[in-house]
Amino acid sequence: MDAFLYQATIYLAAAVIAVPLAARLGLGSVLGYLAAGIIIGPVLGLVGAETQNLQHVAEFGVVMMLFLIGLELDPRALWAMRHKLIGLGGLQVLLSTLALMVAALIAGETWQVSLAVGLTLSLSSTAIVLQTLSEKGLMQTGGGRSSFSVLLTQDIAVIPILALLPLLAIKNGPQLGSDGSIERAEVAGHMAAAHDGLSLVAGLPGWAVTLTTLGMIGVIVLAGIYLTQPLFRFIHATNLREMYTALALLIVVGISFLMTLVGLSPALGAFLAGVVLANSEFRHELESDLTPFKGLFLGLFFITVGAGINYRLLLANFGDLLGLALLVILAKGTILFFVGRAFGLRRRNHWLFTLSLAQAGEFGFVLLAFSRQQGVIPEPLAEKLLLVIALSMLITPLLFILYDMLSHFMGEQGVEQEPDEIDEQGPVIIAGIGRFGQIVNRLVRASGFKTVLLDNDIRAVQLMRRFGVKSFLGDPTRPELLKAAGIAKAHVLVVALDDPEKTVTMVAYVRRTYPDLHIIARAYDRNHVFELYKAGADDIVREMFDSSLRAGRYVLEKIGLSEYEAAQAEQTFYAHDRLTVRELASLWKPGTPASENQAYIARARELEKDLETALLELAEKKDQSKS
Repeated sequence: MDAFLYQATIYLAAAVIAVPLAARLGLGSVLGYLAAGIIIGPVLGLVGAETQNLQHVAEFGVVMMLFLIGLELDPRALWAMRHKLIGLGGLQVLLSTLALMVAALIAGETWQVSLAVGLTLSLSSTAIVLQTLSEKGLMQTGGGRSSFSVLLTQDIAVIPILALLPLLAIKNGPQLGSDGSIERAEVAGHMAAAHDGLSLVAGLPGWAVTLTTLGMIGVIVLAGIYLTQPLFRFIHATNLREMYTALALLIVVGISFLMTLVGLSPALGAFLAGVVLANSEFRHELESDLTPFKGLFLGLFFITVGAGINYRLLLANFGDLLGLALLVILAKGTILFFVGRAFGLRRRNHWLFTLSLAQAGEFGFVLLAFSRQQGVIPEPLAEKLLLVIALSMLITPLLFILYDMLSHFMGEQGVEQEPDEIDEQGPVIIAGIGRFGQIVNRLVRASGFKTVLLDNDIRAVQLMRRFGVKSFLGDPTRPELLKAAGIAKAHVLVVALDDPEKTVTMVAYVRRTYPDLHIIARAYDRNHVFELYKAGADDIVREMFDSSLRAGRYVLEKIGLSEYEAAQAEQTFYAHDRLTVRELASLWKPGTPASENQAYIARARELEKDLETALLELAEKKDQSKS
């Protein structure tokens, strides 16, 4: 017990210290976890042989992650992805395997070993890539979705790879066993050892193994459709919150166990179950219950990868191993570049797809262990490949940093498509047609006034055109575009851009160039309001302010105030807030956080007391009128 508590303290302390530091430095949590493992393992020697056993437990984080991914996928969406799954993902796995196999053949390995190496290194890191894409908000981009398609294909490909690897151990030709299956005498001991555990397919002929496997998948699908709802309703009747978590864990653990009984990947089973439950009314409940466990297990997995590095072998061959890791990244990256180009990816999405998937992945550890067990890959080579995979995973966060640099560079150097030629002008120009700009445009046009819509997002422009609203593609901050839109004759400019800095820059330019134009600007928060006031905006609308006020009014109506009284409180708050913003704008200092501006804080407190007094006076008037 003491040893367990000691190890738990070491692992948790390493994570708590290293991960926030890495996040603050912009390196991401994955690199922080890997660094934590390296520090407590090879560097300080605080953990030892238990790391390998712990890694098997930590791999459950990958299983949970795939289950949660499946929950986000509607089966119809999965079917719609079939072209990317088969084309984009299948081509990447095939070409990467062939390229890495050729490299191993050149290094002097047999074709069997070379093929096993190619298959093992062709898979990317699902855990690192999806975690980083989610953290950076890139999952819904074209490159993020394409990367996900390839990762999903790779996860599915693990199953046939596991079936193929034992055949690669055949040296003297295949032989037929008594059950009609292919086997080799030299690996019989390995196969027997593999079947010592619980299995429903051990000793079965090939056709029976296939039927058993399909039957197990069918059981999981049917259970997900017909049993989960009654189970959740039964748990709901107990009114015990922890039982929801217990049931969520039972679903994932149970499905993983059933998959292992038929020799399939627990991760694939969990993903399948997630897809089946994607349309369930309890999907969000499952997601909220499992997300914390997924994060902890994934973090533990990355720590064990770092802690399990054979530092003696690493130091003795660091140059060679690093060179091999870079060679793997270069080979896979080159293939990904051309595959992405062939499937229509361009610019930022193309580079995100190329750089995010260039590493080897955690499934490589699983395939290496299986290859060693089957006698396919020799032990010395397997040890080196383990380090190559780990080094490539360590380099991955740096590839995302490179992507950020390239993305920023491309974002500053131009637009992806030539701007439209503007052939219309009107009294109202709206720059930015996202959710905010669309509502403004609908109101103004429905009232009988003409608008000119500008945006540099081709998807937003195409969406507006699909609904019959003419709009123009181009960067609204460019002076020539504004001139073409008739800004010199316009009465109102609405700046509804998503980028706060560009909004301020545009407002300042327009105010200098067209001093008589009325400017209405969308603000992100109160600090942005102050910046826009200084830039010269006439009316400033905080994007969440009015909706928040309305929600507050609804609250007041539900806790005892009449509609009239709640509306009065809302109006009082609104008027007071406008006064507050104007007064605090004079005390606001650019570049100085409000928490460090003492004069700002003091005046804000005084104004908040004034608001409380004003609302109390409303309440007193209400009481007096009732009496």
